[in-house]
This record gives sequence, structure tokens and C-alpha cells, in this order.
Amino acid sequence: MKRYRIVHTTTYGFTDTVSLCKAEAHLIPRDLPHQHCELHQLVTRPLAEEKQQWEDAFGNQVSYFEISEPHQTLDVTAISVVRVDPSDKPPKEESCAWNEVRLRLEKSESADMLEARRFVAGSKCVKADADLADYALVSFTQGRPVLEATHHLMERIHEEFTYYPGSTTTATSINEALIQRRGVCQDFAHLAVGCLRSLGLAARYVSGYLDTAALRGPKHVIASDASHAWFSAFDPVLGWMDFDPTVGRMPPEGYITTAWGRDYDDVAPLKGTFTGGGPHTLNVSVDVARV
Repeated sequence: MKRYRIVHTTTYGFTDTVSLCKAEAHLIPRDLPHQHCELHQLVTRPLAEEKQQWEDAFGNQVSYFEISEPHQTLDVTAISVVRVDPSDKPPKEESCAWNEVRLRLEKSESADMLEARRFVAGSKCVKADADLADYALVSFTQGRPVLEATHHLMERIHEEFTYYPGSTTTATSINEALIQRRGVCQDFAHLAVGCLRSLGLAARYVSGYLDTAALRGPKHVIASDASHAWFSAFDPVLGWMDFDPTVGRMPPEGYITTAWGRDYDDVAPLKGTFTGGGPHTLNVSVDVARV
């Protein structure tokens, strides 16, 4: 069992005065069989006059706040303490053949299948695409277990793509990343999700944090001052399993899950609207420490 203290700070600097800010955050770690959020606090400067919290369509906790005090700097700090327990990974070779999974996702009306089917259709940031299907089929040979094939896809992305901070933005498309063969964790997660969906399989985008001290000789050096992203693939028998193409390994050891959805847009750590403000700068820092 490991306990982590996570401090995630976002700072906006505006050239003009903001008269009203309305924002929502996906910064509360999820409670899962192997993970429990023991404490969470969201602090804003200026102080928020109104705060709300609710559960979104994917079971994530959403924090909402409004600030009407005029300001040119906004600091949003989320402080969380999370316990992460050891979790065994079922043998991926025992998962169903991917062709069978696709058929069951098309035909079955069971509750699990209906829930998983929500992650088959295209979304704002991830559309099914023939080029993505072609890239995926190198791993998804006929009759191969779905999670074994997904693991192979993860390893290929890890080996064939370069982790290059600043080479992409949140607006960069999957196809651009596929052509450039470089990007960051968000791009690699979107690419993998797009590959699976292009074959009619269910895949979801996962956001959270990574304890870089838990890594053992990864090819890519992941910045510890940022949030992280990976993806999950679905098997009807073994359920959802996580894969991280950026690092080339399977969570959960060293991973803290905050939220999951169809893509980044569903689970952006912080987004909102500002009245006034003009052009602005943005700085994000994340500290993940064992306690």
C-alpha cells in the first residue's frame, strides 16, 4: 500500500481584469477497488463565492466554482491524499479474441456491454479512421486475444513515437500525431483509443498522475510537474484494463486515476469561461509525493 499527497496548481495571468470566472475541474481522484481518496481540497485565489460538486455521466467527481471579484491573476490549487493498494493484473492472454469482442459489443444488450458501447463511438477528439485501423491491424491479427493485441499496440506506440513536449497542443489531431510520430501522453492515449475504436472496440481515455519514482528505466522521461494520461481497453470477461503507451507499461503501480471519459475534452483538469481578461498566460505545476 502506498499513500500519495498530490498538489496540482494552475495559475492564469491576464493582461486585463477578469470580472467573472466560471470553471469546472476534474481534479478529485476516483475511488476504485485499489484506490481511495482520503482527502481533497480545492483552493482558489481570489476565493470562490460559489462552489458545487457533482458526479458526471462517467462517474467522475466534478468541482465547479464562480469568482466575481475582479482579478488579473487566478490560482487554482487542488490538494489530494490518496491511498493506492497493490492490484493483480489478470493474464492478458486469457482475454477474448478481439473479433469476438467486437461482435459482442455490436450484438449484446447486457448492462456491461451497453456501458462499454459508449466508448466505441467516435467523440470530439477521437474519430474512427481508416488510417488508424490500418495501424492497429498490425497488432490485431485474426483471433488474437484483445488485451494481448492491445498490449502489443501499446508497445509499438511506445517504441515508434517520440515523447516531445511542446510539439503538439490540445488541438492537435490524432492523424497529425500519427504522421509526425511524436507528441505527449495525451496524443499517445488518443491515438491508442482511436485505433481500438476504428476496429469497433471499446476504449476510454484516462487522466491522472504518475509517481515517476515508481518507474524502472522507462524509455521516455515523463515530466513530474504535469498531469498524465493513458487509456483503458475493454474485455467482456476481464473487464477494463489500463495501458500507458507513453511509458510502455500497464498501470496501476505508481498511477493515481482522477477521471476517465471518451477523450480529453470529457476530463480536462480545468476549464471554464472568463468575462474580460484578454490574452493570458497559463502555468501548471504538479507535485506527487509519497507520504
